[in-house]
Amino acid sequence: MPARSWGVLAVLCGAIFLEGIDVAMLNVALPSIRADLGLSTGTLSGVVSAYVLGYGGFMLLGGRAADLLGRRRMFLLWLGVFLVFSGLGGFAGEGWILLVARFVTGVAAAFMTPAGLSLITTTFPEGRHRNRALLIYAGTAAGGFALGLVVGGLLTAFGWRWVFFAPVLMSAAILLAAIPLLKEPAAHRPPAGGFDVAGAISITGAMMLIVYGVVRLEQPADGWPLTVAVFAGGLALLAAFVAVERRSANPLVRLGLLRSGPLVRANLMAALLTASFFGFQFLITLYLQELRGWSTIQTGLALLAAAADVVLAPTLTPWLVNRYGNAKVVLTGLLSGLLAFALFLGVGLDWTYAAMLPSMLLIGLMFAFVYGPLTIVATDGIEEHEQGLAGGLINSSFQFGAALGLSVVTAVNVAALGAATTPEAGLTALRTALVVPVAATLLAAVIAVAGLLARTRTPAEDRVPVEA
Repeated sequence: MPARSWGVLAVLCGAIFLEGIDVAMLNVALPSIRADLGLSTGTLSGVVSAYVLGYGGFMLLGGRAADLLGRRRMFLLWLGVFLVFSGLGGFAGEGWILLVARFVTGVAAAFMTPAGLSLITTTFPEGRHRNRALLIYAGTAAGGFALGLVVGGLLTAFGWRWVFFAPVLMSAAILLAAIPLLKEPAAHRPPAGGFDVAGAISITGAMMLIVYGVVRLEQPADGWPLTVAVFAGGLALLAAFVAVERRSANPLVRLGLLRSGPLVRANLMAALLTASFFGFQFLITLYLQELRGWSTIQTGLALLAAAADVVLAPTLTPWLVNRYGNAKVVLTGLLSGLLAFALFLGVGLDWTYAAMLPSMLLIGLMFAFVYGPLTIVATDGIEEHEQGLAGGLINSSFQFGAALGLSVVTAVNVAALGAATTPEAGLTALRTALVVPVAATLLAAVIAVAGLLARTRTPAEDRVPVEA
């Protein structure tokens, strides 16, 4: 690839790495933030939920805005917003300021991320170059989540505010490099009709309510009526959105896009992938810190082996995809993850790190073989003017799955633990909750097998053209 193309890829990888490391660093710093600002449990949980609501709620709108308003313009604008509000979080002296900062930062990521992904899919021609670029991009994103735990632990040792200030410095460097390097794809055309305001309002409201409902799944039994009402409101708005899109002359989301079997399967597997990974990451953090007494830095270093995909994704995965195709590589990765989570079901209070290491390495293999190829499948064969929307869909699935996995494992862990406080009871509850990542990965593997069987009945390609 030309040197300029490598420069563009480096900038976009820097942005997705920033998004991943920002989330991971904050999770490590939460106890320190609570101690310094005196936040209640609800406010502390809201600091995480606010970002998820902004990200998940506006992701589809962000993807379509990139298609309609310009990918470079949306990327640069919202990267700047990300920078400003991350800095605001660092200066926060009260809980409500932190909540506002995290919500707007999530909204910024929701517009910035699909714009960045669509810049890759429209800058690199479909085929080997695009596949390699997407695999490097996906590996960088996963590496941000893994490395963020270590970096967050180190920064928190100096002060939790650096968890917010470090992304400001990174954002500024990326923005300065992006302005001269990024160009709007020549094929980009402004919208011929008006903007689908009704569709934008209904889908954003629906996504926010559904994501909020998922976050509330971990609430105790007396909170379930509100959770059910939130889900009902989200589904009602989703139905309204479908009705609006069927009648709109310029729909926000062309419903025909969802008739692609590979695209639907890729998005389902994406949600299950992150549900299993983030659920497991949460449980292993509880195990190492609360049951074993490890520090945040020790915990981050223990999970560092799971970042093996940073090396494997741009090196081994492209060769495997070119030789065997996306579907077989994805299935291999999911089976690796299934084995990793299953091995951890027998975890004990006296396990050495050597006993945990095989699971960590297999998780790195799972991400290397699944994250990038799923991104390829979800954007392959999609018309250029809908690449932002396709990027928004796959990123929404990743984000929704992460929220779902965290909420379900938390709910199962709390229910299994009950009022018990002994380490043995905590271990039993943790083993019970570990069934969730196992089940999610198993279901994803079943979908992958269904995709392989479907390909035997269609031309031997990894994609199916999407028609209106």
